[in-house]
Amino acid sequence: CDRRAASDVYKRQIYYLRKDGVTMLRFAMDNLLQWKEKKNRKPLIIMGARQVGKTWLMKEFGKNCYEKTAYISFYNNQRMNAVFENDFDIERIIMNLNIESGVTITPGNTLIILDEVQNTPKALESLKYFCEEAPEYHIIAAGSLLGVAIHEGVSYPVGKVDLLDLYPLNFREFLYAMEEKKLADALKTKDFSIIDNFSDKYLFWLKNYYYTGGMPAVVDAFRLDKDYTEVRQIQSDILRQYEGDFGKHIESKVLPRIRMVWNSIPMQLAKENKKFFFGQIKKGARSSEFEIAIQWLIDCGLIYKVNRVNEPHIPLKAYQSMNAYKLFMLDVGLLGALSELPATSILEGNDIFMEFKGALTEQYVLQQLISDTPYTPYYYGTEKATFEQDFLIQKEDAIIPIEVKAETNIRSQSLKAYYDKFHPEKAVRFSTLKYMDQEWMVNIPLYAVCNL
Repeated sequence: CDRRAASDVYKRQIYYLRKDGVTMLRFAMDNLLQWKEKKNRKPLIIMGARQVGKTWLMKEFGKNCYEKTAYISFYNNQRMNAVFENDFDIERIIMNLNIESGVTITPGNTLIILDEVQNTPKALESLKYFCEEAPEYHIIAAGSLLGVAIHEGVSYPVGKVDLLDLYPLNFREFLYAMEEKKLADALKTKDFSIIDNFSDKYLFWLKNYYYTGGMPAVVDAFRLDKDYTEVRQIQSDILRQYEGDFGKHIESKVLPRIRMVWNSIPMQLAKENKKFFFGQIKKGARSSEFEIAIQWLIDCGLIYKVNRVNEPHIPLKAYQSMNAYKLFMLDVGLLGALSELPATSILEGNDIFMEFKGALTEQYVLQQLISDTPYTPYYYGTEKATFEQDFLIQKEDAIIPIEVKAETNIRSQSLKAYYDKFHPEKAVRFSTLKYMDQEWMVNIPLYAVCNL
Protein backbone atom coordinates (compact mmCIF):
# COMPACT_ATOMS: atom_id res chain seq x y z
CA CYS A 1 0.00 0.00 0.00
CA ASP A 2 0.99 3.60 -0.33
CA ARG A 3 -0.67 6.90 0.42
CA ARG A 4 -1.68 7.67 -3.14
CA ALA A 5 -4.72 6.58 -5.12
CA ALA A 6 -4.31 3.00 -6.27
CA SER A 7 -3.38 2.38 -9.89
CA ASP A 8 -4.32 -0.82 -11.69
CA VAL A 9 -0.83 -2.18 -11.04
CA TYR A 10 -1.13 -1.22 -7.38
CA LYS A 11 -4.40 -3.14 -7.11
CA ARG A 12 -2.80 -6.32 -8.45
CA GLN A 13 -0.01 -6.36 -5.91
CA ILE A 14 0.12 -8.50 -2.78
CA TYR A 15 0.14 -6.30 0.25
CA TYR A 16 2.83 -7.09 2.78
CA LEU A 17 2.93 -5.70 6.28
CA ARG A 18 6.13 -5.16 8.21
CA LYS A 19 6.33 -6.13 11.85
CA ASP A 20 9.61 -6.29 13.77
CA GLY A 21 11.43 -6.36 10.45
CA VAL A 22 9.65 -9.54 9.32
CA THR A 23 7.19 -9.70 6.46
CA MET A 24 3.68 -10.53 7.69
CA LEU A 25 0.69 -10.95 5.45
CA ARG A 26 -3.08 -11.11 5.78
CA PHE A 27 -4.94 -11.71 2.55
CA ALA A 28 -7.82 -9.62 3.92
CA MET A 29 -5.65 -6.54 3.31
CA ASP A 30 -6.32 -7.01 -0.39
CA ASN A 31 -10.07 -7.06 0.32
CA LEU A 32 -9.76 -3.82 2.26
CA LEU A 33 -7.95 -2.12 -0.57
CA GLN A 34 -10.61 -3.24 -3.05
CA TRP A 35 -13.23 -1.84 -0.69
CA LYS A 36 -11.39 1.48 -0.53
CA GLU A 37 -11.44 1.84 -4.31
CA LYS A 38 -15.08 0.78 -4.85
CA LYS A 39 -17.22 3.40 -6.55
CA ASN A 40 -20.28 2.35 -4.55
CA ARG A 41 -18.35 1.88 -1.30
CA LYS A 42 -20.44 1.56 1.86
CA PRO A 43 -19.33 1.51 5.50
CA LEU A 44 -17.57 -1.80 6.15
CA ILE A 45 -18.20 -4.20 9.05
CA ILE A 46 -15.48 -6.75 9.81
CA MET A 47 -16.90 -9.90 11.38
CA GLY A 48 -14.81 -12.45 13.26
CA ALA A 49 -14.14 -14.08 16.61
CA ARG A 50 -12.08 -12.45 19.31
CA GLN A 51 -8.31 -12.58 18.82
CA VAL A 52 -8.37 -13.16 15.03
CA GLY A 53 -6.70 -9.78 14.40
CA LYS A 54 -9.52 -7.37 13.51
CA THR A 55 -8.11 -4.35 15.38
CA TRP A 56 -4.57 -4.92 14.14
CA LEU A 57 -5.76 -5.29 10.55
CA MET A 58 -7.82 -2.09 10.63
CA LYS A 59 -5.01 -0.06 12.16
CA GLU A 60 -2.42 -1.39 9.71
CA PHE A 61 -4.76 -0.63 6.83
CA GLY A 62 -5.20 2.93 8.05
CA LYS A 63 -1.47 3.42 8.68
CA ASN A 64 -0.41 2.13 5.28
CA CYS A 65 -3.22 3.23 3.00
CA TYR A 66 -4.48 6.58 4.37
CA GLU A 67 -2.92 9.86 5.37
CA LYS A 68 -4.78 9.82 8.69
CA THR A 69 -6.57 7.29 10.89
CA ALA A 70 -9.24 8.25 13.42
CA TYR A 71 -9.47 5.32 15.84
CA ILE A 72 -12.32 5.19 18.36
CA SER A 73 -12.90 2.30 20.76
CA PHE A 74 -16.31 1.98 22.41
CA TYR A 75 -15.04 -0.32 25.15
CA ASN A 76 -16.09 1.28 28.47
CA ASN A 77 -16.44 4.59 26.61
CA GLN A 78 -19.46 6.32 28.08
CA ARG A 79 -18.54 9.58 26.40
CA MET A 80 -18.85 8.08 22.93
CA ASN A 81 -21.97 6.15 23.92
CA ALA A 82 -23.65 9.46 24.67
CA VAL A 83 -22.66 10.90 21.29
CA PHE A 84 -24.71 8.32 19.41
CA GLU A 85 -27.69 8.31 21.77
CA ASN A 86 -28.99 11.76 20.79
CA ASP A 87 -29.47 11.62 17.01
CA PHE A 88 -27.68 10.69 13.80
CA ASP A 89 -26.61 14.14 12.70
CA ILE A 90 -23.44 13.27 10.76
CA GLU A 91 -21.81 16.69 11.13
CA ARG A 92 -22.23 16.60 14.91
CA ILE A 93 -20.94 13.01 15.10
CA ILE A 94 -17.85 13.85 13.02
CA MET A 95 -17.06 16.80 15.29
CA ASN A 96 -17.14 14.49 18.31
CA LEU A 97 -15.02 11.87 16.55
CA ASN A 98 -12.46 14.58 15.73
CA ILE A 99 -12.11 15.43 19.41
CA GLU A 100 -12.12 11.83 20.66
CA SER A 101 -9.51 10.61 18.17
CA GLY A 102 -7.38 13.76 18.11
CA VAL A 103 -7.52 13.64 14.30
CA THR A 104 -9.18 16.11 11.95
CA ILE A 105 -11.29 13.84 9.77
CA THR A 106 -11.39 14.74 6.10
CA PRO A 107 -13.25 12.72 3.45
CA GLY A 108 -11.13 10.50 1.26
CA ASN A 109 -7.83 10.63 3.12
CA THR A 110 -8.95 9.64 6.64
CA LEU A 111 -9.95 6.16 7.74
CA ILE A 112 -12.51 6.16 10.56
CA ILE A 113 -12.30 3.03 12.73
CA LEU A 114 -15.14 2.24 15.15
CA ASP A 115 -13.87 -0.61 17.32
CA GLU A 116 -15.78 -2.72 19.87
CA VAL A 117 -18.89 -1.24 18.31
CA GLN A 118 -21.12 -3.91 19.86
CA ASN A 119 -20.96 -1.89 23.09
CA THR A 120 -22.80 1.00 21.42
CA PRO A 121 -25.65 -0.35 19.27
CA LYS A 122 -26.56 3.16 18.10
CA ALA A 123 -23.08 3.53 16.59
CA LEU A 124 -23.75 0.43 14.53
CA GLU A 125 -27.11 1.85 13.48
CA SER A 126 -25.42 5.13 12.46
CA LEU A 127 -23.68 3.35 9.59
CA LYS A 128 -26.96 3.50 7.69
CA TYR A 129 -26.85 7.30 7.82
CA PHE A 130 -23.19 7.44 6.87
CA CYS A 131 -24.10 5.33 3.83
CA GLU A 132 -27.08 7.44 2.82
CA GLU A 133 -26.01 10.96 3.78
CA ALA A 134 -22.19 10.95 3.90
CA PRO A 135 -20.76 8.22 1.60
CA GLU A 136 -17.60 10.30 1.15
CA TYR A 137 -16.34 9.14 4.56
CA HIS A 138 -14.31 5.91 4.72
CA ILE A 139 -15.52 4.08 7.82
CA ILE A 140 -14.86 0.57 9.17
CA ALA A 141 -16.54 -0.98 12.22
CA ALA A 142 -15.68 -4.17 14.10
CA GLY A 143 -16.25 -5.74 17.45
CA SER A 144 -16.04 -8.93 19.48
CA LEU A 145 -19.33 -10.83 19.76
CA LEU A 146 -20.81 -8.55 17.10
CA GLY A 147 -22.75 -11.46 15.62
CA VAL A 148 -24.37 -12.06 19.02
CA ALA A 149 -25.28 -8.36 19.38
CA ILE A 150 -26.96 -8.36 15.96
CA HIS A 151 -29.06 -11.40 16.85
CA GLU A 152 -30.08 -9.85 20.17
CA GLY A 153 -32.13 -7.12 18.51
CA VAL A 154 -29.55 -4.48 17.66
CA SER A 155 -30.79 -2.44 14.69
CA TYR A 156 -28.62 -3.74 11.87
CA PRO A 157 -28.19 -1.49 8.78
CA VAL A 158 -29.34 -4.08 6.24
CA GLY A 159 -28.21 -3.25 2.73
CA LYS A 160 -26.30 -0.19 3.91
CA VAL A 161 -22.96 -1.83 4.77
CA ASP A 162 -20.31 -4.03 3.19
CA LEU A 163 -19.17 -7.11 5.10
CA LEU A 164 -15.81 -8.84 5.48
CA ASP A 165 -15.25 -12.06 7.44
CA LEU A 166 -11.86 -12.41 9.12
CA TYR A 167 -10.59 -15.85 10.15
CA PRO A 168 -7.43 -17.16 11.81
CA LEU A 169 -4.40 -17.28 9.51
CA ASN A 170 -4.75 -20.02 6.91
CA PHE A 171 -1.84 -22.26 5.98
CA ARG A 172 -0.53 -19.98 3.22
CA GLU A 173 -0.55 -16.97 5.56
CA PHE A 174 1.22 -19.11 8.15
CA LEU A 175 3.98 -19.88 5.63
CA TYR A 176 4.48 -16.17 4.97
CA ALA A 177 4.69 -15.56 8.72
CA MET A 178 7.35 -18.26 9.00
CA GLU A 179 9.37 -16.41 6.34
CA GLU A 180 8.70 -19.18 3.81
CA LYS A 181 7.57 -16.80 1.09
CA LYS A 182 8.83 -18.95 -1.78
CA LEU A 183 6.92 -21.99 -0.53
CA ALA A 184 3.76 -19.91 -0.15
CA ASP A 185 4.19 -18.30 -3.57
CA ALA A 186 4.73 -21.71 -5.20
CA LEU A 187 1.27 -22.83 -4.02
CA LYS A 188 -0.26 -19.98 -6.02
CA THR A 189 1.24 -21.34 -9.25
CA LYS A 190 -0.75 -24.60 -9.00
CA ASP A 191 2.25 -26.21 -10.70
CA PHE A 192 2.61 -29.49 -8.81
CA SER A 193 5.78 -30.39 -10.70
CA ILE A 194 7.33 -27.65 -8.58
CA ILE A 195 5.17 -27.88 -5.45
CA ASP A 196 5.62 -31.61 -4.85
CA ASN A 197 9.40 -31.36 -5.16
CA PHE A 198 9.27 -29.69 -1.76
CA SER A 199 6.64 -31.91 -0.14
CA ASP A 200 8.95 -32.63 2.80
CA LYS A 201 9.18 -28.92 3.59
CA TYR A 202 5.43 -28.41 3.23
CA LEU A 203 4.68 -31.38 5.49
CA PHE A 204 7.13 -30.11 8.10
CA TRP A 205 5.34 -26.76 8.27
CA LEU A 206 1.95 -28.44 8.06
CA LYS A 207 2.72 -30.44 11.20
CA ASN A 208 3.65 -27.21 12.95
CA TYR A 209 0.51 -25.49 11.70
CA TYR A 210 -1.61 -28.32 13.08
CA TYR A 211 -0.13 -27.56 16.48
CA THR A 212 0.02 -23.77 16.39
CA GLY A 213 -3.07 -23.09 14.29
CA GLY A 214 -3.68 -19.61 12.93
CA MET A 215 -4.49 -17.34 15.86
CA PRO A 216 -2.29 -14.27 15.22
CA ALA A 217 -0.84 -14.02 18.74
CA VAL A 218 0.12 -17.69 18.66
CA VAL A 219 1.67 -17.51 15.19
CA ASP A 220 3.61 -14.36 16.08
CA ALA A 221 5.05 -15.97 19.22
CA PHE A 222 5.95 -19.16 17.36
CA ARG A 223 7.74 -17.35 14.53
CA LEU A 224 9.91 -15.54 17.09
CA ASP A 225 10.84 -18.35 19.49
CA LYS A 226 9.60 -21.70 18.05
CA ASP A 227 8.62 -22.58 21.62
CA TYR A 228 5.82 -25.18 21.69
CA THR A 229 5.24 -24.69 25.42
CA GLU A 230 4.66 -20.98 24.89
CA VAL A 231 2.33 -21.76 22.00
CA ARG A 232 0.16 -23.98 24.18
CA GLN A 233 0.16 -21.39 26.97
CA ILE A 234 -1.14 -18.67 24.66
CA GLN A 235 -3.75 -21.01 23.21
CA SER A 236 -4.91 -21.90 26.71
CA ASP A 237 -5.16 -18.21 27.57
CA ILE A 238 -7.31 -17.60 24.48
CA LEU A 239 -9.57 -20.51 25.40
CA ARG A 240 -9.97 -19.11 28.91
CA GLN A 241 -10.90 -15.72 27.46
CA TYR A 242 -13.53 -17.34 25.27
CA GLU A 243 -14.91 -19.30 28.19
CA GLY A 244 -14.96 -16.12 30.25
CA ASP A 245 -17.18 -14.55 27.59
CA PHE A 246 -19.71 -17.33 28.12
CA GLY A 247 -20.55 -16.09 31.58
CA LYS A 248 -20.63 -12.40 30.65
CA HIS A 249 -22.93 -12.44 27.67
CA ILE A 250 -25.43 -15.25 28.09
CA GLU A 251 -28.34 -16.08 30.38
CA SER A 252 -27.39 -18.24 33.34
CA LYS A 253 -29.79 -21.02 32.32
CA VAL A 254 -28.14 -21.35 28.89
CA LEU A 255 -24.56 -21.14 30.17
CA PRO A 256 -24.17 -24.83 31.19
CA ARG A 257 -25.39 -25.92 27.75
CA ILE A 258 -22.88 -23.69 25.99
CA ARG A 259 -20.09 -25.18 28.07
CA MET A 260 -21.28 -28.72 27.33
CA VAL A 261 -21.41 -28.10 23.56
CA TRP A 262 -18.02 -26.37 23.57
CA ASN A 263 -16.25 -29.08 25.56
CA SER A 264 -17.83 -31.91 23.57
CA ILE A 265 -16.54 -30.83 20.13
CA PRO A 266 -13.21 -32.74 20.36
CA MET A 267 -15.07 -35.90 21.38
CA GLN A 268 -17.62 -35.47 18.60
CA LEU A 269 -14.94 -34.95 15.94
CA ALA A 270 -12.98 -37.96 17.15
CA LYS A 271 -15.87 -40.29 16.26
CA GLU A 272 -15.91 -42.18 12.98
CA ASN A 273 -19.35 -40.69 12.32
CA LYS A 274 -18.78 -37.01 13.03
CA LYS A 275 -22.44 -36.00 13.00
CA PHE A 276 -23.14 -34.07 16.20
CA PHE A 277 -24.99 -36.35 18.64
CA PHE A 278 -26.68 -34.63 21.55
CA GLY A 279 -26.93 -37.88 23.46
CA GLN A 280 -23.16 -37.85 23.85
CA ILE A 281 -23.34 -34.50 25.63
CA LYS A 282 -26.03 -35.51 28.05
CA LYS A 283 -28.06 -38.71 28.31
CA GLY A 284 -31.48 -38.20 26.80
CA ALA A 285 -30.63 -34.73 25.48
CA ARG A 286 -32.59 -33.33 22.54
CA SER A 287 -31.55 -30.86 19.90
CA SER A 288 -34.15 -28.31 21.05
CA GLU A 289 -32.35 -28.03 24.41
CA PHE A 290 -29.11 -26.95 22.76
CA GLU A 291 -30.23 -24.92 19.74
CA ILE A 292 -29.69 -21.56 21.47
CA ALA A 293 -26.30 -22.62 22.83
CA ILE A 294 -25.06 -23.78 19.41
CA GLN A 295 -26.35 -20.68 17.64
CA TRP A 296 -24.66 -18.45 20.24
CA LEU A 297 -21.29 -20.13 19.60
CA ILE A 298 -21.81 -19.77 15.84
CA ASP A 299 -22.72 -16.08 16.19
CA CYS A 300 -19.54 -15.53 18.21
CA GLY A 301 -17.51 -17.07 15.39
CA LEU A 302 -16.19 -19.74 17.75
CA ILE A 303 -17.57 -22.75 15.89
CA TYR A 304 -18.45 -23.63 12.30
CA LYS A 305 -21.54 -25.60 11.36
CA VAL A 306 -21.45 -27.90 8.32
CA ASN A 307 -24.89 -29.16 7.35
CA ARG A 308 -25.61 -32.58 5.94
CA VAL A 309 -27.00 -32.98 2.42
CA ASN A 310 -29.20 -36.04 1.94
CA GLU A 311 -29.34 -35.69 -1.86
CA PRO A 312 -26.34 -34.16 -3.69
CA HIS A 313 -28.21 -31.94 -6.14
CA ILE A 314 -27.84 -28.32 -7.24
CA PRO A 315 -28.14 -26.03 -5.39
CA LEU A 316 -26.73 -27.83 -2.38
CA LYS A 317 -28.19 -25.26 -0.02
CA ALA A 318 -31.71 -26.28 -1.02
CA TYR A 319 -31.03 -29.89 -0.02
CA GLN A 320 -29.32 -29.35 3.32
CA SER A 321 -30.73 -30.87 6.47
CA MET A 322 -31.14 -28.37 9.28
CA ASN A 323 -31.19 -31.11 11.92
CA ALA A 324 -28.07 -33.05 10.92
CA TYR A 325 -24.68 -31.35 10.97
CA LYS A 326 -21.07 -31.46 12.10
CA LEU A 327 -19.56 -28.82 14.37
CA PHE A 328 -15.95 -27.66 14.10
CA MET A 329 -13.91 -25.14 16.07
CA LEU A 330 -12.63 -21.92 14.54
CA ASP A 331 -8.98 -23.03 14.68
CA VAL A 332 -7.10 -26.32 14.48
CA GLY A 333 -4.53 -25.20 17.06
CA LEU A 334 -7.27 -24.36 19.56
CA LEU A 335 -8.87 -27.76 18.92
CA GLY A 336 -5.58 -29.40 19.89
CA ALA A 337 -5.30 -27.21 22.95
CA LEU A 338 -8.86 -27.92 24.08
CA SER A 339 -8.13 -31.63 23.58
CA GLU A 340 -4.88 -31.29 25.59
CA LEU A 341 -3.06 -32.98 22.71
CA PRO A 342 0.72 -33.03 23.32
CA ALA A 343 3.06 -31.67 20.66
CA THR A 344 4.88 -35.00 20.34
CA SER A 345 1.74 -36.78 19.09
CA ILE A 346 1.63 -34.40 16.11
CA LEU A 347 5.28 -33.66 15.39
CA GLU A 348 6.82 -37.12 15.72
CA GLY A 349 6.46 -40.09 13.41
CA ASN A 350 6.23 -40.50 9.64
CA ASP A 351 2.62 -39.46 9.44
CA ILE A 352 1.34 -36.10 10.56
CA PHE A 353 0.08 -37.58 13.83
CA MET A 354 -0.65 -40.93 15.38
CA GLU A 355 -3.69 -40.21 17.54
CA PHE A 356 -6.69 -37.97 16.99
CA LYS A 357 -5.47 -37.68 13.40
CA GLY A 358 -8.85 -37.81 11.69
CA ALA A 359 -10.32 -35.03 13.81
CA LEU A 360 -7.41 -32.63 13.34
CA THR A 361 -7.13 -33.29 9.62
CA GLU A 362 -10.80 -32.72 8.94
CA GLN A 363 -10.74 -29.59 11.12
CA TYR A 364 -7.73 -28.33 9.18
CA VAL A 365 -9.33 -28.95 5.77
CA LEU A 366 -12.60 -27.32 6.82
CA GLN A 367 -10.67 -24.27 8.05
CA GLN A 368 -8.82 -23.94 4.72
CA LEU A 369 -12.00 -24.41 2.69
CA ILE A 370 -13.67 -21.56 4.55
CA SER A 371 -10.74 -19.15 4.61
CA ASP A 372 -8.83 -19.88 1.40
CA THR A 373 -11.36 -21.09 -1.20
CA PRO A 374 -14.63 -19.56 -2.47
CA TYR A 375 -16.69 -22.67 -1.64
CA THR A 376 -19.26 -23.38 1.08
CA PRO A 377 -18.71 -26.88 2.50
CA TYR A 378 -21.46 -29.40 3.22
CA TYR A 379 -21.23 -33.15 3.78
CA TYR A 380 -23.18 -36.09 2.42
CA GLY A 381 -24.99 -38.76 4.38
CA THR A 382 -28.37 -40.17 5.27
CA GLU A 383 -29.77 -41.90 8.32
CA LYS A 384 -29.52 -45.27 6.56
CA ALA A 385 -26.43 -44.63 4.44
CA THR A 386 -23.64 -47.19 4.67
CA PHE A 387 -21.04 -44.50 3.96
CA GLU A 388 -20.57 -40.79 4.58
CA GLN A 389 -18.73 -38.24 2.45
CA ASP A 390 -16.52 -35.85 4.44
CA PHE A 391 -17.37 -32.74 2.42
CA LEU A 392 -19.32 -31.64 -0.64
CA ILE A 393 -18.87 -28.39 -2.50
CA GLN A 394 -20.73 -26.85 -5.41
CA LYS A 395 -18.43 -25.67 -8.20
CA GLU A 396 -20.60 -23.84 -10.74
CA ASP A 397 -23.00 -26.55 -11.99
CA ALA A 398 -21.07 -29.52 -10.55
CA ILE A 399 -21.15 -31.18 -7.13
CA ILE A 400 -17.65 -32.26 -6.01
CA PRO A 401 -17.27 -34.90 -3.27
CA ILE A 402 -14.22 -34.54 -1.02
CA GLU A 403 -12.58 -37.20 1.12
CA VAL A 404 -10.03 -36.32 3.80
CA LYS A 405 -7.22 -38.70 4.72
CA ALA A 406 -4.51 -38.08 7.30
CA GLU A 407 -2.05 -40.70 6.04
CA THR A 408 -0.20 -41.93 2.94
CA ASN A 409 -1.57 -45.46 3.31
CA ILE A 410 -5.08 -44.73 2.15
CA ARG A 411 -8.10 -46.41 0.65
CA SER A 412 -10.88 -44.20 -0.67
CA GLN A 413 -13.73 -46.67 -0.15
CA SER A 414 -16.35 -44.09 0.80
CA LEU A 415 -15.34 -41.80 -2.04
CA LYS A 416 -15.49 -44.67 -4.54
CA ALA A 417 -18.90 -45.71 -3.23
CA TYR A 418 -20.15 -42.14 -3.66
CA TYR A 419 -18.67 -41.97 -7.16
CA ASP A 420 -20.27 -45.24 -8.22
CA LYS A 421 -23.66 -44.13 -6.90
CA PHE A 422 -23.81 -40.52 -8.13
CA HIS A 423 -21.23 -40.37 -10.97
CA PRO A 424 -19.82 -36.88 -10.34
CA GLU A 425 -17.58 -35.32 -12.99
CA LYS A 426 -14.66 -35.46 -10.57
CA ALA A 427 -13.93 -36.52 -7.01
CA VAL A 428 -11.25 -35.06 -4.75
CA ARG A 429 -9.14 -36.64 -2.02
CA PHE A 430 -6.90 -34.66 0.32
CA SER A 431 -4.04 -36.69 1.80
CA THR A 432 -0.30 -36.54 2.51
CA LEU A 433 0.33 -38.10 -0.90
CA LYS A 434 1.62 -35.95 -3.74
CA TYR A 435 -0.65 -34.71 -6.49
CA MET A 436 -2.05 -37.36 -8.83
CA ASP A 437 -4.93 -37.55 -11.29
CA GLN A 438 -6.55 -40.98 -11.37
CA GLU A 439 -9.20 -40.12 -13.97
CA TRP A 440 -12.20 -40.45 -11.68
CA MET A 441 -10.40 -38.87 -8.73
CA VAL A 442 -7.70 -36.29 -8.17
CA ASN A 443 -5.50 -36.49 -5.07
CA ILE A 444 -4.46 -33.06 -3.77
CA PRO A 445 -1.82 -32.83 -1.01
CA LEU A 446 -3.11 -31.54 2.29
CA TYR A 447 -0.75 -28.59 2.10
CA ALA A 448 -2.44 -27.45 -1.13
CA VAL A 449 -6.11 -27.25 -0.16
CA CYS A 450 -6.04 -23.70 -1.53
CA ASN A 451 -5.70 -25.21 -5.04
CA LEU A 452 -9.02 -27.03 -4.90
